[in-house]
Amino acid sequence: MLSYRHAFHAGNHADVLKHIVLIHLLNYFVKKQKQFWCIDTHAGAAIYALDGTYARKNCEFESGISRLWERQDVPVPVSDYLNQVRAVNSTNALLAYPGSPQIARQMLRKQDRLRMFELHSTECNLLLRHFQGDAPQVIAQSGDGFTGLQTLLPPPSRRGIVLIDPSYEDKADYQRVIIALREGLRRFATGVYAVWYPMVQRRESHQFADRLKQVAGSDWLHVTLTVKEAPENGHGLSGSGMFILNPPWTLPAMLAGIMPFLVQTLSQDGHAGYELKFNLA
Repeated sequence: MLSYRHAFHAGNHADVLKHIVLIHLLNYFVKKQKQFWCIDTHAGAAIYALDGTYARKNCEFESGISRLWERQDVPVPVSDYLNQVRAVNSTNALLAYPGSPQIARQMLRKQDRLRMFELHSTECNLLLRHFQGDAPQVIAQSGDGFTGLQTLLPPPSRRGIVLIDPSYEDKADYQRVIIALREGLRRFATGVYAVWYPMVQRRESHQFADRLKQVAGSDWLHVTLTVKEAPENGHGLSGSGMFILNPPWTLPAMLAGIMPFLVQTLSQDGHAGYELKFNLA
């Protein structure tokens, strides 16, 4: 939906899960010298001001990144995540939060490439201005990431991460993700595809993981983080999930090690928990 602005939700518990997973994937890819591409289909803005009007409206970051910011006892993968957030904050104060494009940009090497799409005109203008002058390594485009993705696959290096995280305000997004993945795998079967989705009171959300497993076949990982009981009125985000197709072999152990910590730290009531399932080829 073109009304959606991620700035309202920047740094919340869903961002914490999504970005910890993304950082692990990027760290895995940079271990080999060969070039890789990172493609972000719904990039949003590059950086979000946590002291700005949008973020302060609901202060969702206070139950997300803020709970981790000054902790000294975090597991290594969480520390890696915090280091990426600190890179956009010049002081110890938590004033800014990096979106997925900025995190990827911070972790790319000279030989790697970052490609992004954003449909919302305001968000896209912010994205374009932020990365102005970074081409050809970094290129942001105004447009529909679902269709734009297929124009980039397969990447020349045949190594790549695709992040797909639409807002899902339009329930048609669930089906569009499925279609994009099927076509993406047809063009680039060995790519790593990371899909984020919200856990909300919608039939499409409840059935989504099973549908993604059918697309993935034999090589997938599914992790969810729930921070509170689902609201009775159906509004609000009680948790979120990440579904990874062709996950690296290191991902299950990393998540198994940190998810209990995230549940304990980000819990908002007695219904917090996580689920981790995977099938590696």
